[in-house]
Amino acid sequence: MNTNRILVVEDDPDIRDLLCASLARAGYEVTQAQNGQQALELVDESLDLVILDIMMPGMSGIEACKQIRERSNVPILFLTAKSGTFDKTEGLLAGGDDYMTKPFSEDELHARVMAQLRRYKIYQDKKDHGETFLVAGQFRVSEQFNEVWKGDRKIELSDLEYRILKLLISRRSKIFSAQNIYESVWNQPYFYCSNNTVMVHIRKLRAKIEDDAAHPTYIQTEWGRGYRFVIS
Repeated sequence: MNTNRILVVEDDPDIRDLLCASLARAGYEVTQAQNGQQALELVDESLDLVILDIMMPGMSGIEACKQIRERSNVPILFLTAKSGTFDKTEGLLAGGDDYMTKPFSEDELHARVMAQLRRYKIYQDKKDHGETFLVAGQFRVSEQFNEVWKGDRKIELSDLEYRILKLLISRRSKIFSAQNIYESVWNQPYFYCSNNTVMVHIRKLRAKIEDDAAHPTYIQTEWGRGYRFVIS
């Protein structure tokens, strides 16, 4: 029997019942909420996953996610009825870890649930040994050690690469100029030539964490402004 606890937040009773029944058959302990406000009342440290609809009356899933993130790193799997990128991007920027587009298959549901629970177990096991993490989607960045995980895979980074990634993830979606990065990571005064130093290390970092370094999706360049970390 599964011991993982999952909170399902969905205003449509038919979809909510379908989700709860499917997860219960798989052996999960399932709690349900009809809206974002009710979900906030049910979030506690015993939860292992939140499945959260984006489009709900009253408090939206986006707002509920932001408030959950203020007190918990529990994985959040968004449900969206839209295939466009706006809802997905907004949800991930708010602190969500993954999303499913309705309609979805039971196989997809269980695959995404298991993936999030597996990643969260790695995070919790480390936490139990006194280690804390910055969490961004499938990325886990240790705050104590030079360790970064992407899903179940540990990524080997140099000290400078680790510190750059940690800085970017610490303020997700914030744009950091090359000067911001250089002065924070190198802890030295910024000179014009320092911009190239930052660019070289960003390029090396992308080669290690991106699915396609030539078309980066995580570390994005905002031309004329700097860099930011985005889960998309």
